[in-house]
Amino acid sequence: MKKHIQNIISSGIVLAAGIAGANKIIDILAEKEDHLPMKKGRYFSWKYGNIYYTKNGKGKPLLLIHDLNTCSSSYEWSKVNKKLSKNYTVYTMDLLGCGRSDKPNLTYTSFLYVQLVNDFIRKIIGSRTNIVATGYSLPFVIMSCQMETKNFNKIIGVSPCDIYNLTKTPDKKRNILKYLLDTPVLGTFLYNIKTSKNRITEQISRDYFYKSHLVSEKQVNAYYTGSKTSHSHGKYLYASIKSCYTNINIIPAIEKINNSICLIGGREQPFIHDIIDEYCAHNSSIEEAYISNTSYLPQMESPEKFVELLQILL
Repeated sequence: MKKHIQNIISSGIVLAAGIAGANKIIDILAEKEDHLPMKKGRYFSWKYGNIYYTKNGKGKPLLLIHDLNTCSSSYEWSKVNKKLSKNYTVYTMDLLGCGRSDKPNLTYTSFLYVQLVNDFIRKIIGSRTNIVATGYSLPFVIMSCQMETKNFNKIIGVSPCDIYNLTKTPDKKRNILKYLLDTPVLGTFLYNIKTSKNRITEQISRDYFYKSHLVSEKQVNAYYTGSKTSHSHGKYLYASIKSCYTNINIIPAIEKINNSICLIGGREQPFIHDIIDEYCAHNSSIEEAYISNTSYLPQMESPEKFVELLQILL
């Protein structure tokens, strides 16, 4: 019996060492294949970590915020940044836990990002700004506006998330998942599986683009690098997202907000009309617009049409 237990312990140690070794190899290879550009980037020293951002152009300020996803970064705006910079002072930033920004070991919440947005506008931009936010970043932008309306002009949401999914909250099962993902060896291994290059390629081709043949290796590499910077510490944000800590009920805020809001959808994205209708049902002044032959990321799939529409809305 004693020998049997010793064998189990020995096997466990060998398995743990093997997983740790696999994590290390993935980390080393990811560092060698760095595909996130650093052109004219700088850092905002925020209380929870350094925030990577860019500033280009002249004109009224325009802040572009990428989707709240551990693979996403300001690269999401790479195809429209230059065009928009002809008429606006364009700011992009990598959210805490994403891209080039720091990825501290903490529980990420919507309120954390509310603070980040308002602090960034106040300390870096310094005046009221228009904001464009994708997917799961729109909720905390709306909450940021509710808290400090003076920081905001127009809010434009790209591919807004289902408003009712945001009402899901952490529970016992989700907290167990978060605990597992936060562990040093196993959690990192699980995160590396979920953010493998094959899975990222599949997600971009299936969910982000309507015309999958337009997905380039460069885009896949940028998303993969974004998920692996800082030694895969993006897993802490990933754990918080999967455990619903980044969710927040924005229905009361939508009903009360006085700022101009417009929602843009890729016309071919499944259920996008129903999702946008949900927002409009709570605030009849919300405008809606669609870009044909695009899905979740129209700014990447059809940048010319996206810029043209954005300039009309702004």
